[in-house]
Amino acid sequence: MPEANGAPHPQVIEGIRSLHDRLDDLERMMEQRLDMAGAQPHEHTGLLRQLPAWRRATEGEARWQVALCTAAAIALQVAVPGRLSMVSPDWILPILQGALLIVLVIANPHRINRESRVLRLLSLMLAALLSLANAWSVVRLVIELVRGGAAGDNATSLLVTGGAIWLTNVVVFALWYWEFDRGGPVARAQGVKRYPDFQFVQMVSPEMAPPDWEPAFFDYFYLAFTNAAAFSPTDVLPLSRWAKLAMTIQSVVSIVTVALVVSRAVNILK
Repeated sequence: MPEANGAPHPQVIEGIRSLHDRLDDLERMMEQRLDMAGAQPHEHTGLLRQLPAWRRATEGEARWQVALCTAAAIALQVAVPGRLSMVSPDWILPILQGALLIVLVIANPHRINRESRVLRLLSLMLAALLSLANAWSVVRLVIELVRGGAAGDNATSLLVTGGAIWLTNVVVFALWYWEFDRGGPVARAQGVKRYPDFQFVQMVSPEMAPPDWEPAFFDYFYLAFTNAAAFSPTDVLPLSRWAKLAMTIQSVVSIVTVALVVSRAVNILK
């Protein structure tokens, strides 16, 4: 009710201010929820526009890609001479790694979307065993090449050994990138973490990919392969510090392996 002089009643003014404050609080709450969902504030509710698959919960990626590449890495260790093996006899590690892979496939054969600490631990253990075995082979090979030992006696066997170690290095780092980017495959499928550790082209140019695109193991394998071949990032950029450190280590291992093996093989052929 207005006062006698025509001015609004103080209670009316206070009510209007209270209403404005509540509307401001509601707007802030909506912006916070939109930000948590990965949407922009001007997108109204965030439900009207579909988010890309890599930023929302999905059914998870298929198991077969990572299983096939891991099996190939285990088989590549057979091509490495026994004197470069971390344990003796040299067939123990491939058998153990194969057993871990079989357990993982049986426990989750189709889609990697089920959270389990045991499966996560087994998956990391498998990647660690492959990494340790290949790192040991690299160190032993470098020592033999520097000393001019048995590894350099035959150019063909040297190139085969170096190639097997180099390819295993690619798969190993692909596994680590795949295991830790945004918390791992299960966390990515559930959309737990918003910020990625690697920036793929499809993330910054969504119009170049279908809306259901999300990184799978082969994308991380491509990242590891190009980094090992070019010794630097190509079209996939590391964003977090651990990703930059991992790519640096992979490049160093690749440079050392390729440079020493190729140079030694050329000298033998001459």
